[in-house]
Amino acid sequence: MRPDSPSPVIPFLVACAGIATFSAMDVLMKGLSIDIGAYNAVLWRTGAGTLFSGLLYLASRPAAWPDAATMKIHAVRALFVAGMAITFFWALARLPMAEAIALAFVAPLMTLYMAAIFLGEKIGPRSIAASMLGLVGVVVIAWPELTLLSSGSAMGEDEVIGVMAALAGACTSAVAAILVRNLVHSERTATIVLWFSLMASMLSLLSIPFGWKALSLQQYGALIASGFCGGLGQILMTSAYRHAEVSVVAPFEYVSMVLAIVVGYFAFGDVPTPYMLVGGVIVVGAGLFIIWREHRLGLERASARKIAVQG
Repeated sequence: MRPDSPSPVIPFLVACAGIATFSAMDVLMKGLSIDIGAYNAVLWRTGAGTLFSGLLYLASRPAAWPDAATMKIHAVRALFVAGMAITFFWALARLPMAEAIALAFVAPLMTLYMAAIFLGEKIGPRSIAASMLGLVGVVVIAWPELTLLSSGSAMGEDEVIGVMAALAGACTSAVAAILVRNLVHSERTATIVLWFSLMASMLSLLSIPFGWKALSLQQYGALIASGFCGGLGQILMTSAYRHAEVSVVAPFEYVSMVLAIVVGYFAFGDVPTPYMLVGGVIVVGAGLFIIWREHRLGLERASARKIAVQG
């Protein structure tokens, strides 16, 4: 936990709020009764997110224009996020959804190791164990639908490509998280989110010749609302990375799997299976352990600073 964090619990609450906001975005997208196509979804979601982040940027009294080196980091992050989306679509096209999602959740573990290598963050065995426990919970949730481990036959070429694409997407997601952590040292949250939204919007404009079409007012409304949720989620997650190390925030991405179960039940009538409930308990338990551990570490650091001042 960073010393300037107002409370050891706040980064966790902010991260969970960000994950919940992204889940709301997914509900809005799934709730559309007519297939709008991936191009329309990306275009309008990023456009609405750019409008939202732009208004926040102006309200925050923007500082000077980022220098060339910082702009490169913004651009590289946008490219990695775009790569994450593309590789995940490739994985979904070649694997059952359960496999693709389970493989994508390797990202928090990759983030832990990258944070240690590139940011010098100290990662103890308890952090690694908690993250691996969260991944186990995700696998338990998806277990009834997993076929790669139970088919008894060698994977075909498409499946191999799908697995490689899912793991590549997890890797690009981890790199994007590391870049955000790097940016928060010099950039405001509103600036980080705005530049990401602008670059993502410019990339999405390239899709217009390949499938853009006019939508109904209801579809426009749902897409714009999902864009605002996406922008707000970016702001909340960036704020979480500002006040806590990557190795602390990353494991909370597993909470999104639990939220998917809750939302699926209340919004779409999807009854959770025993596997979902057991896996959800494991994921929540891993998250609570991280909160407890960081709270204890925060108390120990505060006690050490008090003794140092008195000495």
